[in-house]
Amino acid sequence: MTTTYAPKQSNTRGHTVQINDIEMYYEEYGVGKPLVLLHGFGGCIQNWLPFTARLSEHHRLIVVDLRGHGHSTNPENKFTHREAANDVYLLLDRLGIGHFSAMGISSGAMTLLHMATSQPKRIDAMALISATTHFPDQARVIMRRASFDVMPAEVQEMYREYAKRGDEQISQLIAQFNALGENHDDMNFTEQDLSTITARTLVVHGDRDRFLPVEISVSIYRSIPDAALWIIPGGEHAPIYDPIVPFTSTALRFLEEGR
Repeated sequence: MTTTYAPKQSNTRGHTVQINDIEMYYEEYGVGKPLVLLHGFGGCIQNWLPFTARLSEHHRLIVVDLRGHGHSTNPENKFTHREAANDVYLLLDRLGIGHFSAMGISSGAMTLLHMATSQPKRIDAMALISATTHFPDQARVIMRRASFDVMPAEVQEMYREYAKRGDEQISQLIAQFNALGENHDDMNFTEQDLSTITARTLVVHGDRDRFLPVEISVSIYRSIPDAALWIIPGGEHAPIYDPIVPFTSTALRFLEEGR
């Protein structure tokens, strides 16, 4: 659910809007068909900085800080992917965006699963990077035990860089991550649920993901009609940051196929 890539933030093109009880932050780049980009848990818009320049040459990018992440607030101090999906749809409604394509990393991809099953006709194409239908035991162990003190140094750095409100926000995010480890309702998709998805879907997964086994991505691929599957050899969780992985060109080619 986390990614260890933590580039420094560039000049922002940010906007904040009120979505129900939260202040939701997003940035826009480029012109053309809307492409929504959703980061992983504990991350923020900066997760997408390595890719936004090239992606914005082809699309109008809507890059979102999910509730409680980055610059977005979360007064309830609770996080579910279902609620995050509703937030994003309300933002898109506010922006007057009906149909769009989307890409999500880990929690961003799980949010997209909720979006694609709740309002399937709105998403034309999507890439699910390190997604899951449910949290397997190996993931729940990691989620329940997570604490700032035991995190690797690079993950601590990521949280410090991405949590714009400092230590209190970091503590809240980790507590929400712990709580997801006990939640069996939020991520609980069946094959039947996934079969209702109409978006052209690219499933991306690393075959060395210790958090979510590759078998789950294969199941997602088989359940979504006409999905495509990209297993990255030697890839860990959120494997798209490896410089030898041609993520941007592959994603753009996939998104263009349906035009």
